[in-house]
Amino acid sequence: MKVYFDNRPLESMLGIAREQHPREVVFLLRGNVERGLIHVDDFLFPPLAVYGSGFASFPLHMLPIDFSIVGTAHSHPSGAQTPSIGDLNHFYSRIMIILAYPYTQMHVASFNARGEKIPLEIRDRCARA
Repeated sequence: MKVYFDNRPLESMLGIAREQHPREVVFLLRGNVERGLIHVDDFLFPPLAVYGSGFASFPLHMLPIDFSIVGTAHSHPSGAQTPSIGDLNHFYSRIMIILAYPYTQMHVASFNARGEKIPLEIRDRCARA
């Protein structure tokens, strides 16, 4: 499995994480899956999400029926680039992206439901063939 993330939505999410620091933020990732490759090209704010110091959550029962959601992303103001036990216990869909402080592309990591790191490639939208 490998994750391809479009640069524009990723930069928007990193900017929001910087603005909300030190509060955590959470996003739903939209994209598609084809032959083990996950392509993320958009994000949404989960309905009724709550952001705070050291946590971000949303009620799963309020999520829209949207088969384009491929995972979640959230910030780690602590700078940790690995998922916590709480992160893994609330894993949703196929991938989890962690945006770690100081919120640059070098501080972004993707994981599967077992907490194993998945290769992540950031692409300019026009660079795709």
